[in-house]
Amino acid sequence: MTVPTLVTGLDDVLADGGVRSVFQPIVDLDTGAVVAYEALARGPEGPLERPDALFAAARAAGRLAELDTACRTAALRGAVASGLRAPLTLFVNVEPEVLDRAPLEDLLALATAAPGGLRVVLEITERALAARPAELLRTVERVRAVGWGVAVDDVGAEPISLAFMPLLRPDVIKLDLRLVQERPGPVVAEIMNAVNAHAERTGAVVLAEGIEDDAHLATARALGATLGQGWLFGRPGPGPVPGAVHGELVLPAQPADSVSRDADVSPFACLPDHVPLRTSRKTLLIELSKQLEREAMRLGSACVVAATFQEARHFTPSTTQRYRDLVERTGFVCALGEDLPVEPLPGLRGAALDPADPVRGEWDVAVVGPHFAAALLARDLGDAGPDAERRFAYALTYDRETVVRAAAALLARVAPRQEPLPGCPGTPAPAPAAGSRAGQGLPSAVLTGGSLVERALAATPSGVSIVDMRLPDQPLVYVNPAFEQLAGLPREQLLGRNCRFLQGPDTDPAVVAAVRRAVDAGEECRVTMLNHRGPERAPWWNELHLAPVPGPDGAIAQYIGVQVDVTARVEAERALEQERDRTRTYLARIEQLACTDPLTGLPDRRRLEEQVELALWDARARDEALALLFVDLVGFKGVNDRLGHAAGDELLVTVADRLRHRLRRGDLLARLGGDEFLVALVGLPQETAAAEARQVADELVAAVGAPVPLGGGEVRVGASIGVGVWPGDGADFPALLHAASMRMHASRR
Repeated sequence: MTVPTLVTGLDDVLADGGVRSVFQPIVDLDTGAVVAYEALARGPEGPLERPDALFAAARAAGRLAELDTACRTAALRGAVASGLRAPLTLFVNVEPEVLDRAPLEDLLALATAAPGGLRVVLEITERALAARPAELLRTVERVRAVGWGVAVDDVGAEPISLAFMPLLRPDVIKLDLRLVQERPGPVVAEIMNAVNAHAERTGAVVLAEGIEDDAHLATARALGATLGQGWLFGRPGPGPVPGAVHGELVLPAQPADSVSRDADVSPFACLPDHVPLRTSRKTLLIELSKQLEREAMRLGSACVVAATFQEARHFTPSTTQRYRDLVERTGFVCALGEDLPVEPLPGLRGAALDPADPVRGEWDVAVVGPHFAAALLARDLGDAGPDAERRFAYALTYDRETVVRAAAALLARVAPRQEPLPGCPGTPAPAPAAGSRAGQGLPSAVLTGGSLVERALAATPSGVSIVDMRLPDQPLVYVNPAFEQLAGLPREQLLGRNCRFLQGPDTDPAVVAAVRRAVDAGEECRVTMLNHRGPERAPWWNELHLAPVPGPDGAIAQYIGVQVDVTARVEAERALEQERDRTRTYLARIEQLACTDPLTGLPDRRRLEEQVELALWDARARDEALALLFVDLVGFKGVNDRLGHAAGDELLVTVADRLRHRLRRGDLLARLGGDEFLVALVGLPQETAAAEARQVADELVAAVGAPVPLGGGEVRVGASIGVGVWPGDGADFPALLHAASMRMHASRR
């Protein structure tokens, strides 16, 4: 039956209330009791009875929201009519395309009116996570407000579900059935590490789907599931399972200070009052931000990155390259700032910020993963003058709740994905399923040389191919002449083969995995991947766009691929990036020289101050102490006056070398200027820090006081050293420097 016919049938279904629900039991694996039922939508007998056909027709007609409402209403009414009562729980689904528009008030009235009350858990699929994060967070907040629970469905099918778990804090984690039914591997281990860590932190309940036999049940238990669902416990039916023992599903209590999704709250405002604030120039924040970005790259696809850039001009070309890499290698990335577009880069999400939004005055980077959370949260202090000298009040926090709140505050502002969503008003209906072989679905005119479609595809400069998803190994069933040229093979050697033959050992496995995940999920996919041409296997870069084509039954029948050779562009981008790397190296060298004493090669005061501020963060985290030593040479001026400046310079170099060799590998040394030096001793026990610092000072005095061969003879100089110890003598570098300076002068007197 064609899509237009299905759409016509949908009118009758929605008009007559033809949507009904069946209920599948959810079982406590420890007791065997049925504790909940999931409501599954069904249409009337006929072509629209299956949910895939029903929802495909609704998407084509732009009536998905209407159907979604009808399904949830049917679920609640069907549950009441079939006799579901408390303490049982009902699981109902919400389509991601209609998030933030579902009339929950009507459903709440139905649920509360049920005899004996009825608990509800709203299931959200991972398809909603990246497409509409702001709407998703608002929906979760509304569901929590009415006392319902939240479940994330199909966890593990895509890494993005693991990335968003800390932000959603689901009550129930529903494992994708492949985790139970397929052989365990590294991917399963990664997923279960993340799931069990979250469950241990929050008390979330793990539910395994697809349990069809005892082997599946044993796997589900081994994966940490305490709830199960599948044909082993019963197929979907019109109501409660006859004769079943029923029990109560206990969900975790949500904390009173659960994550805020209020877009009026800025990330900086999420810092608790007790967190101390530091002050720093822009240069330090740049390096801290880059470090968090590197952490995100290490975490990979199960990671969320949320950042602000104040103004679009701060999103520089080098930043663009870094965030392009983040988009490719992490699960979700957003960047917000004044005049930044809602999609600054392909795949990078943004927002249209209100002029009064406090985010415009902040510098924030939040990274959230299953086992890692860190955020740099800073507020511009409004300094005038050079951009690099601007100062910020900031905190670097690893407190998970604070980081999650900050990330959620930014995601609550993110605009929905720009492309129109299937089935929403204004979205064109899917094209009729294109077929490949006789009777396989595509109109036969596509494959006949005289049709308009065939002539158009033959004239297209981009490669076009069609694979049949219903045939074994998903072979190519159509290629145009441009695709033959790109592949370097004639049509006869292409048809019937899987596209993977274009790949090689140097094709990025992560890109291949992204394509496979999209195809498995029946979604569009855009990637740039390395392919190989012809028998000689010459490499070329393919900008590939894959789009699914549903068949008459709503299931994906074919995939259409459009290929463009972008080798010249990729090579130019790589050459440009290499040049940028050389430039960055050169600028870094210049910056290093600007912060280095040219005589001794030691850092200057500015660089040491930055190093000490970072060391203080480590000291706070580890409950350690830090000591700052102010070293002033005694008798240097006399040597300098008697033997000349060249001899004085040689003496300073010798003293610097002696100081360096008397310190540990992690200690810090700088030349303050003239005959003054600074030493920072890190990692000291708080109980003995002062005594150890004084002992090191005595050793340095002895080292400096040894004779120095100079000018054909020997000279001697002494040293006066003052010590300041954190935290007792001050909270930051300036305070420690003042304390050490005062004690040095007292020592000289």
